[in-house]
Amino acid sequence: MHSWNMVAVIFMWTLGLILYPGLYGNKETGEHQTDICKHTLSCSECIQSHPSCVWCSAKDFTQGGESEGSRCATRLELLQRGCDAEHLIDPKGLVQFLKDEPLSDNADEDTVTQLAPQKVYLKLRPGEKRTFSVRFKRAEGYPIDLYYLMDLSYSMKDDLENVKKLGSDIQKVLHKVTKSVRIGFGSFVDKTVLPYVNTVKWHMQNPCPSRTERCQPPFSYRHVLSLTSNLTLFQQRVSAENISGNLDTPEGGFDAILQAAVCTDHIGWRNVTRLLVFASDDVFHMAGDGKLGGIYMPTDGRCHLNENGEYYHSNMFDYPSVGHLSQILTAANIQPIFAVTSNVLPTYQTLSELIPKSAVGELKKDSSNVVNLISQAYNNLSSTVNLEHVNLPKGIHISYDSHCPDSTKEGQPHGLCSGVKINQTAEFNVTLRMDEKNCQGGLQSFKLRVLGFNEEINVDIEPICQCDCMDEEVFSSHCSGHVGNYTCGICSCMDGYKGKHCECRQNIQDSNEGCIINGSLTCNGRGKCECGRCACNKNVRGLYCECDDASCERFEGQLCGGMNRGVCSCGACKCNSNYTGSACGCSLDTSTCITPDGICSGHGKCECNKCVCNKGYFNKLCSDCPGCQTPCQKYSACVECEAFASGLLKENCTLKCAHVNVTMLKASDWNGKDKDGWCQEKGEDSLLVFHVTEDGDLVHILVKEKQEVQDNIQKLILGLVLGIVLLGLLLIVLYRATVEVYDRQEYHRFMKARRQEQWNEDQNPLYKSATTTVINPHFSQD
Repeated sequence: MHSWNMVAVIFMWTLGLILYPGLYGNKETGEHQTDICKHTLSCSECIQSHPSCVWCSAKDFTQGGESEGSRCATRLELLQRGCDAEHLIDPKGLVQFLKDEPLSDNADEDTVTQLAPQKVYLKLRPGEKRTFSVRFKRAEGYPIDLYYLMDLSYSMKDDLENVKKLGSDIQKVLHKVTKSVRIGFGSFVDKTVLPYVNTVKWHMQNPCPSRTERCQPPFSYRHVLSLTSNLTLFQQRVSAENISGNLDTPEGGFDAILQAAVCTDHIGWRNVTRLLVFASDDVFHMAGDGKLGGIYMPTDGRCHLNENGEYYHSNMFDYPSVGHLSQILTAANIQPIFAVTSNVLPTYQTLSELIPKSAVGELKKDSSNVVNLISQAYNNLSSTVNLEHVNLPKGIHISYDSHCPDSTKEGQPHGLCSGVKINQTAEFNVTLRMDEKNCQGGLQSFKLRVLGFNEEINVDIEPICQCDCMDEEVFSSHCSGHVGNYTCGICSCMDGYKGKHCECRQNIQDSNEGCIINGSLTCNGRGKCECGRCACNKNVRGLYCECDDASCERFEGQLCGGMNRGVCSCGACKCNSNYTGSACGCSLDTSTCITPDGICSGHGKCECNKCVCNKGYFNKLCSDCPGCQTPCQKYSACVECEAFASGLLKENCTLKCAHVNVTMLKASDWNGKDKDGWCQEKGEDSLLVFHVTEDGDLVHILVKEKQEVQDNIQKLILGLVLGIVLLGLLLIVLYRATVEVYDRQEYHRFMKARRQEQWNEDQNPLYKSATTTVINPHFSQD
């Protein structure tokens, strides 16, 4: 039986937790509303427990066995308990901009600033949120580095011929955006082992399908030309390139992208906008595919180019994964543009979703549209502003509110604005919150940056985990002289001493004599005896811990309705001036009850700032009364009993309807009157039609004769019934007539066809009856 009771209790508690979470805890902190602040024994522990917790450092704040841990509470509670505001220790975080240079309009200036502020310093208290603003403005003419990475497998033969002519066209298009453009070139095929390429010696030397056509040997990745503004050199070096070939469909493009990103010195990347154009007509190999060729070692993400610019460790390291490649490109601030043919476009679109600040464009089979593709992709990338954090310390939580030129987005994991034009500013509100565990470390740092640009914001965070009380006294007289130090309102005793004022030696056995009253438990079981005095538990006080400040009634899950309504004192609620009730749940305010017609629309009274309606009225302001009778409803019974001697009041009509004067009207008298002001109510056996005139205590009623009403109703009903019957009969007759005409026409067609028959009517000689007769030879009729 007890087990079933326990199950019922657990079930009801769980149901209450689901339906009314406010009764048991705070959604954000997971703690009880009245227990936000922990029972701590020091100011530092107090301010780390919750951002709403405050420490009272007043010297004589605790009274009558009250624990020093009660100094930790909310500001309102401490003020209500008598702690002066000057003794409240409540450190708050702050935000300082250590460097905040103005944003530039043009990239031709000596120093270009597109991101501000440049350095931010924050003080954060555990659990506290602090927000600061970040601004980004696209400067006109910002420099661009573009590295063209091309697939040189045999299927890209036509494309190579067109790319050899593209140098000036690409630079011409990008010059519309900026005067500082540099272009580089690299190429790739695949790893030079089976099954990616044919390793037969003559095939390695000339991998083209026709041996009469000369191709260069296959290779993994080759850096051909470092970034340069010399277009003539670009065309010469690219023109010297030749097509190659491999066996399988996927290409080794991931190896090439990674090496182009990490080999900064070889490629010549500047701290400007970095674009990597990846041109291919096939899909890609990725991590794990290397095992087909016996290559299992994961790529180390380092540069492995020899003097000739070739990736010489291609056959040692596996292809990079998509995640690794995304990390490398983001760290290098490189924005990839995937220029691919239509047959693989969906694959690269999916890949682009996994790589931040990347774009995909459809490449024609001969790459003739690559210049327009690069121009469109660059415009899309440069107009999209992605604000990201780098190396965020553990225990620091961050969120972004993006205020874009045309929209606002709140609570994002990163800042994002699209369609930002030249010299337009995108603003982001960055919010930081620190966990309690971060008090173990000191100053922490991370960076903010806009993807695709080299500028960064340095953010330094210093935790606020210690109290600065400014009242320290060494060997204080408050702490029994030379045996304790005083700070933040409490004594820190030397070794060998204890007590609120360090008044007892630890090696002397305490007597419980001063902690027991009337034979009760020591400190009423709510504390412990120290130095002959009670040191009470949390929310308990008094010389003998007899006063429990956590046993009051609750309203909406909080003791005495919360600090705004009242406080719990020795098991009873002390309500604030505007509240009353045993749990301070009743507000004395009447603002929500007031209507233009008075308190509660004149049909109720205001209790606890809510309307209590009179009988028959309801809703929030007692303005509705569906049960209240209209004059028509009110006098219909009197009309029926006085005019027709029927209805509910026919037995005591004289008594109930003495104030009602009923006058009967003939049809001729009634027909000329206005019908709008007349009542129509259902009687016992008829429809009552009458007009009410209230004259003080007397009521005058004009009533249409009952028979006329009945006759009209009967005629109306009879007419409707006859009309429906006639309509039904008409439909049946029409249906039968239509069927008869159709049948006669069909019969005449059949007879005409019979008369025109030309074939012989003899039986088919091939016809055999389906009936079979079986005779049992052993059957005897006898």
